Amino acid sequence: MTTSLARLRDELDQVDSFDRRLSDATAIDELLSDGSDRELAAELEKTTKDLEGELEKLETAALLGGEYDENDAVVTLHAGAGGTESQDWAEMLLRMYLRWAEREHMEVELDEVLPGEEAGIKSATFIVHGRNAYGLLSAERGVHRLVRISPFDSAKRRHTSFASLDLIPLLEEEDDDIEIDPKDLRIDTYRSSSAGGQHVNVTDSAVRITHLPTGITAACQNERSQMQNRAVAMRILKARLAERARQEHQEKLESLRGEHQNIDFGSQIRSYVLHPYRMVKDHRTGLETGDVDRVLDGDIDRFIEAYLRWRAGPNAA
Repeated sequence: MTTSLARLRDELDQVDSFDRRLSDATAIDELLSDGSDRELAAELEKTTKDLEGELEKLETAALLGGEYDENDAVVTLHAGAGGTESQDWAEMLLRMYLRWAEREHMEVELDEVLPGEEAGIKSATFIVHGRNAYGLLSAERGVHRLVRISPFDSAKRRHTSFASLDLIPLLEEEDDDIEIDPKDLRIDTYRSSSAGGQHVNVTDSAVRITHLPTGITAACQNERSQMQNRAVAMRILKARLAERARQEHQEKLESLRGEHQNIDFGSQIRSYVLHPYRMVKDHRTGLETGDVDRVLDGDIDRFIEAYLRWRAGPNAA
């Protein structure tokens, strides 16, 4: 309840701040009608641009209404088939999402990174803490495709690589009511490792928890103590078990309806082309841009907003 109340207060503060700045801009505009003032005109232009950006974020947030959209998100990246190529692509995507979170002033816990044999990463799990983190990042769930001249191919041939993103909502403390029998758990400790040592703290306190009845695992190697890593891993495990229960419930409902629901996780949602031309294109919405570098640096808001509007249908403003 405390977290939900804090988020409501944050939303109200954001709207109040927007309203005050809009009033200030209106006052400046009225002053400028009486004469020319370059400093005031520059201030009005900057304020107007900032307000447009804030309004876009408010409109995007209005598209979110799912049960868990306001929650933090547990995100998992996996490299696809293709060895070093896909592993390097997975690491590029990891950087992209970390930069996006930084742009959005969200906090990130990088809990587990499995490095590739030569370069890149095989997988990574991280938690994004911030308002609407799960709802916004749900737009990124799926397979991401990269086309480029391989930096690992001496013949400089073009390669296509794939990596996938999946996520689940991190449960609020009051919703964290998943009961787990300690006898159903296997807890392993190990020494953490990372690609180049820059991702996580290298200690002997890494923890991996396996839920034996389902085979679902969760691990954390980011915290300094084994106790802290175990606590984080348990929260991730509970979130994954809760997601499994929701999926089983949904499948049961679909079975009763006599319908088959397609699973879109394996579908390609977006392509990032670096050669023979430069373009990022979302295959669901049709949105594309030639500024690939900016996208890979975390500027993905336009793709998230376009997807949320597309998902909402023609009634979305």
